[in-house]
Amino acid sequence: MEKRLDHIGVAVRLIEESITFYTEVLGGTLIDRYRNEAEGVESEIAVMDVHGSRTELLMPTNNTTSPIARFIKQKGKGVHHVAYEVENLDDAIEEVHAQGIRTLEWSRRTNKHGRRLIYLNPADTDGTIIEYCDYPDKQEG
Repeated sequence: MEKRLDHIGVAVRLIEESITFYTEVLGGTLIDRYRNEAEGVESEIAVMDVHGSRTELLMPTNNTTSPIARFIKQKGKGVHHVAYEVENLDDAIEEVHAQGIRTLEWSRRTNKHGRRLIYLNPADTDGTIIEYCDYPDKQEG
């Protein structure tokens, strides 16, 4: 199945400072900003577009339970995940499972923009959190 880079997720401590860097230094544009307080997400997200490339800035909103907070505590701020768009998320999950790659089922969800996503287990990806995602509404239209 074909995959293409969708976005990079970056864990940040202070989202305002990060937005300023992405707009003033990199010349990017803030596309969207929202909070997701769902269990296993608990973060504020700023979607940045830098000349056609997307970056999601991820700031934890709960320093006890947010996976972003845990990531920052363990590894520091910086690249959290790399997301690849796939044609069909369900088919892509079956494909990686057949290859012996596990997924983090707790991470499977649909975001506010209709993007379905899941993280691959970093134990099976040389330590990198890889997100697979699709956009079912985009495919139908």
